[in-house]
Amino acid sequence: MVASLAAVRVLVVEDDPEVRGVVVTALRAVGFAVDQAADWSQADVNMSVNDYDCLVLDRILPEGDSAGQLRRRREAGLGVPALMLTALDDVTDRLAGFEAGADDYVVKPFVAAELVLRVRALCRRRGTTLPPVMRAGDVEVDTARREVRRDGILLTLTPKEFSVLEMLLVRRPAVVTRADLFEHCWDEQADPTSNVVDVVVGQLRRKLGDPPLITTVRGTGYRVDLAGR
Repeated sequence: MVASLAAVRVLVVEDDPEVRGVVVTALRAVGFAVDQAADWSQADVNMSVNDYDCLVLDRILPEGDSAGQLRRRREAGLGVPALMLTALDDVTDRLAGFEAGADDYVVKPFVAAELVLRVRALCRRRGTTLPPVMRAGDVEVDTARREVRRDGILLTLTPKEFSVLEMLLVRRPAVVTRADLFEHCWDEQADPTSNVVDVVVGQLRRKLGDPPLITTVRGTGYRVDLAGR
């Protein structure tokens, strides 16, 4: 069994716009929903309204050293895995970060691909444990490689399409509401009043082809309708 990353939401707390942009872009490219904050005040607001699978924290923020900020929040009950991102690479600095409650520590400059892998590993701690391959009819979803095949043919899905399909399979045979899909597969940049969920589901249906895999439950949401086949 391996951990799946369906519906992963990450908060990036970084005051440097350029660095923040690199991190956010890299995480979104693999399908994560990513929110961002430039300081702890905004981060606290985000955490008060959203449930996160991982925090990516700049070590030095406008309020000072994030080690102390994280320590106080850990003592108050914050349990979300946290990765420290910093230019402080001395052993004593790394130890201070871990002692404050960090779960991982990445030194700047960093390789975006490595950062993604480290965040993915931390998210697994809070994710749902699933088989490495999920099937519905002749559709096969490899959750580890993030690949989808239908009747043995590899399909090309966007990260967002994969996340939606994975969440529908995780929840099957239950109906997944549009609100749930939006909350777990999109981030703060998306407009909650838009039809973005319906658009992505429509694209996904076209790529999956016939017979239809996803059924619309009028007024509610969607579900995978090939259970047991």
